[in-house]
Amino acid sequence: MARVAVVTGGTRGIGAAISKALKGAGYKVAANYAGNDEAAAQFQKETGIAVFKWDVSNYEACAAGLAKVEAELGPIEVLVNNAGITRDGFFHKMAPEQWLAVINTNLNSLFNMCRPVIEGMRNRGFGRIVCISSINGQKGQAGQSNYSAAKAGEIGFVKALAQENANKGITVNAICPGYIGTEMVRAIDPEVLAKRIVPQIPVGRLGEPEEIARAVLFLVADEGGFITGSTLSANGGQYMA
Repeated sequence: MARVAVVTGGTRGIGAAISKALKGAGYKVAANYAGNDEAAAQFQKETGIAVFKWDVSNYEACAAGLAKVEAELGPIEVLVNNAGITRDGFFHKMAPEQWLAVINTNLNSLFNMCRPVIEGMRNRGFGRIVCISSINGQKGQAGQSNYSAAKAGEIGFVKALAQENANKGITVNAICPGYIGTEMVRAIDPEVLAKRIVPQIPVGRLGEPEEIARAVLFLVADEGGFITGSTLSANGGQYMA
């Protein structure tokens, strides 16, 4: 029987690539999204993947959304925490709203998403949780103290949750992408990309969303049970932790 996988932020960018890769590998996929109804409807039409709308920064919304997924698709055995936002700015000019929006969506969402499903995973003796962190959670980034803090927090969360659940057949891992050729990154001024960003990447190019998706498939496979608490860097050699 196909395992049920939930991908937050699963209809665009890296999340869309993950959702499609999981479906291609035989999983029943639920792609969560936050607000772009038109994009989500188009994604569902093109892929046949079920889409579910809720705000990952809200615990009650997550609990209700996950319950709906389980009612429609079955018990959730794979969870990919991919949803994230940026509200960049130098810290000495950062407003509390900028800080809290990023922490709530990128970090607090891990509690909101994992807490409603972890007991079921423990009871069934199987679970795969992957958190999409960032190179900037490993090395930091000027103008992103909020984002870097949240993404570093994801790595600590992964290590702790992995230890708590390793003996229950549950693995918890993080992937830290570098610069990936999503719609958002490709919208950067081509000259900035060519002269300031790509030269920092030893392989000489941006990553592709599908490359992150393949890493997720590797970690969530039934055969991946001996890999837990790990941080997989996928950044073209830009930062070697």
